Amino acid sequence: MSWTRTIRERARTRLSAAASRNAPPPFAAGPDLEDTTPPVVVVNPQPSAADVLPDGVRTAGAWAWRFILFVVAGYLFLRIVALLQVMLIPVVVALLLAALFQPLSARMVRNGVKRSLAAGLVEVAALLLVTGGLGLIVRTFISQLDTLSTRVADGIDEVQRWLQRGPLHITDAQLSQYVEQARDSLTASQGSITTGALSTATTVGEVVTGFFLVLFTLFFFLRDGGQIWSFLCRLLPRDARVATARAGHYSWHTLVSYVRATVLVAFVDAAGIGIGLVVLRVPMALPLAALVFLGAFIPVVGATVSGAVAVLVALVANGPATALGVLAVVIAVQQLEGHVLQPLIMGRAVALHPLAVILAIAAGVVVAGIIGALIAVPLLAVLNTGIRYLVAHPSGEPTLDHEPPGTEPTDDEEKAEEERTETDQPATSVAP
Repeated sequence: MSWTRTIRERARTRLSAAASRNAPPPFAAGPDLEDTTPPVVVVNPQPSAADVLPDGVRTAGAWAWRFILFVVAGYLFLRIVALLQVMLIPVVVALLLAALFQPLSARMVRNGVKRSLAAGLVEVAALLLVTGGLGLIVRTFISQLDTLSTRVADGIDEVQRWLQRGPLHITDAQLSQYVEQARDSLTASQGSITTGALSTATTVGEVVTGFFLVLFTLFFFLRDGGQIWSFLCRLLPRDARVATARAGHYSWHTLVSYVRATVLVAFVDAAGIGIGLVVLRVPMALPLAALVFLGAFIPVVGATVSGAVAVLVALVANGPATALGVLAVVIAVQQLEGHVLQPLIMGRAVALHPLAVILAIAAGVVVAGIIGALIAVPLLAVLNTGIRYLVAHPSGEPTLDHEPPGTEPTDDEEKAEEERTETDQPATSVAP
């Protein structure tokens, strides 16, 4: 029907007009017109790690692979150190000796002595002092060796009698059996003993080579130490040169203070225990005192071990009563060192926590044996000063008091006690 077709056409027309009015205007480019085209959203069908893994897992993974890199780098560094230890150990020993003798050489240079002559004189004087001391110790040891051998034999007989009559009640047959077993073990180990002798000969050659390398390196450290450090700093990027140079400056002062304090503490320990050994008439008092002096360079552990050796010699040579007397002397000297010398002398040179010292010594023994134990604590002290300075002064400016930033106490109570003591002391005028 015509009228229904007409109604349909009008409805379509009205719907088309309404749709055209509600539609957005077309895009028109121009300086005053805005783009009204709806944004296009691109959806990634593959989820990322941030959408799948929790934040804690992603953080742990990021730390894990970086930690693995640090471990690998540390392992490679230790391998290089192990391969080059014949060269590196003499250089480190020469550096420690340079820290001990450099102030004297610098004073001679300030008084007008040529640098080469000052370094040579200081090195020759140190060599004569060490050689003379070692010669005196060896001569004393040789002169008292016969007496000590006799006393050791008497001491072994006394120990055997105590084993027989004491609470163990060991018979002569059992003692003979134990001696025979020890002899058989010694005979079976002849091959390893021969190998050890050959390795000892190789070690003696390495020691002689290292000795001359120490002398050669020490001379140039005393003469050109500042120039060597400046050359090394110039190899770094320009932005890191000043900060690294000043960190090395403060670290060097820390090393000098540490070596001086260690020598003074070792001398006091050796003198105290040596006097006790002489008073108690223990043989080989001078070599034992020298052993205590050398052992004191290993903090905490060295003095204890050397004191135990002195007590053992006193026990074998003079009996239990003298050994108890030597033990009392060793304990008294250790208490003096721990409560007086360490806080007053060593505490002013470098502040390290006792746990850090023990762990450093253990790591040094694992890496390089006795030499590692000797150099572990000064190396830790140097790193402590350098790292603390770089953290506090990354741009290389000097500290306010011009002191190495590694001597503050690590214990809060100790720090408060020092501040209280400094406050109670009367103020004194200091010349600029």
